[in-house]
Amino acid sequence: MPAEFTDFLNNSIGGISLGDVAAAAVTLAICLLVIRFVRRVIQKLLAKSRLDKRAQKYIISGIKVMLYLLTGIIVVSKLGIDMTSLVAMLSVVSLGITLAMEDILANIAGGLVILSSHPFTIGDIIEADGASGTVEEITLNYTKLVTGDGQVVLLPNKTLADSKMVNYSVLGRRRSVHLITASYDAPTETVKAACEKALSMTDGILADPAAEVYLSNFGASSIEYMVRCWTPVDDYWPIHCLLSENIRKAFEEFGVEMTYDHLNVHVMNEK
Repeated sequence: MPAEFTDFLNNSIGGISLGDVAAAAVTLAICLLVIRFVRRVIQKLLAKSRLDKRAQKYIISGIKVMLYLLTGIIVVSKLGIDMTSLVAMLSVVSLGITLAMEDILANIAGGLVILSSHPFTIGDIIEADGASGTVEEITLNYTKLVTGDGQVVLLPNKTLADSKMVNYSVLGRRRSVHLITASYDAPTETVKAACEKALSMTDGILADPAAEVYLSNFGASSIEYMVRCWTPVDDYWPIHCLLSENIRKAFEEFGVEMTYDHLNVHVMNEK
């Protein structure tokens, strides 16, 4: 135990009287009643809010800790103990703890922001900080994602709160976009008809909003077409891949060449 703290106890406890103890006991009882009342009021206010249940629990716990610390300071002061040295020492200790836990506290603040603003919930498919997956768990410190290939990714809440995030589940649907190329020799109407045939062959595509086919770009050796449609979030990848297969089948059926980058070399006879 530090010598300064020992001297503080020896100098302070020796001057405590029976009246000081009685006053401190009464003060402690009153403070505990006030804490109980304040906790009930805060619980009722939070119950009427839109905060997540876990965020409400964390907030109530934090307020209780602060109130108990304040109660301790008030009770000790009632004993006639000089609190100046003790408060100064506690301030130094709390500053050291705060500096040591800077990243943890930043993650906790980010967790409270996520739990209060509801940018996503458990079960949503999100993408942030280069990771994409289904939200499995949200804590004060991190958010757990399960990727499509079965990996578990833990994203710090500070990173989630500060970075750009995409929530694929919030609208209940997701758009599938295919960029395909066709030969300049293929009529535009034929290519679009083949794409529409591929769309009709693919089960699970949403009728509203309707699927679309556009001529999107003229390349060096091919014309680019864009096929866009909407799918349910949970069925996005199966439908996206199935549509790719059906586009190739439809191109073969309609006689459309799916081109790739190439270079034509013409050999000229000088004679």
